[in-house]
Order: sequence, then C-alpha cells, then structure tokens
Amino acid sequence: MCEYCGCQSIDAIAELTAEHDSVVNLMSNVRTARRSGDIAEMARGACLITAILRPHTQVEEHGLFPAMSDEFPDHIAALEDEHRRFETVLGEAADGIPADPDWPDRLMDALGLLREHILKEQDGVFPAALTILTSEQWDMMDAVRARVTDAASTPAR
Repeated sequence: MCEYCGCQSIDAIAELTAEHDSVVNLMSNVRTARRSGDIAEMARGACLITAILRPHTQVEEHGLFPAMSDEFPDHIAALEDEHRRFETVLGEAADGIPADPDWPDRLMDALGLLREHILKEQDGVFPAALTILTSEQWDMMDAVRARVTDAASTPAR
C-alpha cells in the first residue's frame, strides 16, 4: 500500500498498515469462499477479520482519531460510523454461520466498504497524521496499543 509520504517509518502507522494488509488478504479469501458458495468459510473469514480489527479499531478510535478530530471532525466521524457499519455485519458470524440468507451479500457489501475505508485511512488519515500529531499524541497511540495488546494477551477468567 502507500509508502510515498514516509508515514510507514512511524511504528504506530506501520502496525496499523500491517493490520490493513492482513485484513485485505483475508478479504480475498472471503471473496473466494463466496464464489465457491462456502458460507462457513465466509463466516470463518469474518471472524478472523474481526479478530484483527477489534484491537486495530481501539488504537484508531482511542489514539489516532481523537488527535485528529479537531482538524477533521466530519471525516473522523464518518470513519467511526464506517467502523460500526462493517463491524456489525462481521460480528454476525461470531457464533457461526448467520441464519440470515442475505448475510453473504451483506458481508460482501461490508467488505467493499471496509476496502474503501482502508484506502481513506492509508491515503488520507495516515499521511495527515504524520504532519498533525505531536510527540505526545504519538505516545498516546503507543499507550493505547500497549493496553489493547496486554488485554488481548490476558487470559479470560
């Protein structure tokens, strides 16, 4: 993906981008499963995407986006709304194959939105962050990443 502005040299952005890359690869697997009519594999792919996006979204919404919301309030609000929209459809697979016969089509629509969303972040938000965020705001992103990483590695009781 994007490497023209130098934002990839910032660890926080490099991590978010790596997660985007993983999600894009999984989306390809879901599209393949859709073409073959394998709804169970589509559901599995949705769960794998969700597992990546859950901490990723936390870093964005509690680290990156607050730092940028003063400068771009409407853009950030729209990105957060998109998070809710594709999370809802992806989350329907949490307990297996959704019963709704329209779910595969809705999932494909959600993945289309997710792909556009990723491009908005990588081609717009991440390069802008490079010029807007202060060192304290980058530290906040790192702290959010550490928190979500610690939470993910702590066993449930």
